[in-house]
Amino acid sequence: MRVSGSGAGSVRLQLLLSLAALWLSDANEPGTAMTTRDINQQTRESISDYTEKGHDLSTPGSHLTTQDFNQQTEETVSNLTLAVYSISIDGFSSAPEEKNVILYSPANIALSCDLTRPSTDSGTVEVMWKKDNETVKSSNVTVNETKNVWSTQYTLKIRDRNQMGNYTCVFKRDQEVKATFHLQVPQIEGKEHHVVSYVGDSVTLVCKSIKYVPINWIWYMSNGSDKVAVNDSLMPDKYIMGEKYANITKLKILKISEKDDRSYWCQAVFKLGESKGKVSLKVLTYMTPLKPFLAIAAEVIILVAIIFLYEMYSKKKQKHAEDEKEFEQIEQLKSEDSNGVENSTTRHRKV
Repeated sequence: MRVSGSGAGSVRLQLLLSLAALWLSDANEPGTAMTTRDINQQTRESISDYTEKGHDLSTPGSHLTTQDFNQQTEETVSNLTLAVYSISIDGFSSAPEEKNVILYSPANIALSCDLTRPSTDSGTVEVMWKKDNETVKSSNVTVNETKNVWSTQYTLKIRDRNQMGNYTCVFKRDQEVKATFHLQVPQIEGKEHHVVSYVGDSVTLVCKSIKYVPINWIWYMSNGSDKVAVNDSLMPDKYIMGEKYANITKLKILKISEKDDRSYWCQAVFKLGESKGKVSLKVLTYMTPLKPFLAIAAEVIILVAIIFLYEMYSKKKQKHAEDEKEFEQIEQLKSEDSNGVENSTTRHRKV
């Protein structure tokens, strides 16, 4: 059956009106009139509220923070890529070369040594690698020789702390030259420093890891020749330990006494080892600043007393000398008077 143009137009119009009515009826139902903008706004608000309450948005049970995710991502990349560390040695007369290699998580690395030589040198060279003091025998060591360079490379998959240490390439002929790679975990900034405080005060000891975030921080304190871990949960009124999962840690000691005058160690724990820093706490009493003044005052008093005693002794000695002189004068006068009487008697007798 054919439908005329006007009839088809009316059918289309009725269909459009029906769809419009259906849409309007759905839109009037409570809670359904939401645009994409409204949905996005609510999503942002929900995420903001959830974040402000201290929750993460990971799958239930995973408990991965952004920091953990970044660390895992970096570890995945390091496992897939090869980091190359090189040392160039300028001939056999060169001094031993050294380089620090900082690793805080498992990684694939290649240690490379290049020894330059004159183009006229056609001699052979013995090449070896050592870990600490032991010679390495591994298929991961390669040796290449070109016109002007002897080179060797040692490829390593660093997975645990036992693989950390000193790796040395040695070129040996009639002479020997070497270069050493020191594989280390990140170091504590300012490995040793001193803090001074007074009895009754509170003090905060701080340690910082340069650039890298440890897995954990542990504080120790000296107890004679031993080290004892500081447990802030057992002594909350004495110790307050700061954030453990950051590149900085703080240990606050409350109500300091003279017993707290000791050394403290902060230990940053990484997957490939630990790094330590030392803080020496010196506890002073409020009489301590007065001790130098009291010592000076005592010295002044002693000096004044010595001067006073010396003056008294000098005066006494002077008076004694004057008395002796006066006594001598009296004796002399008596002697003269006696001589005068004798002379007068003698003259009288002569007359």
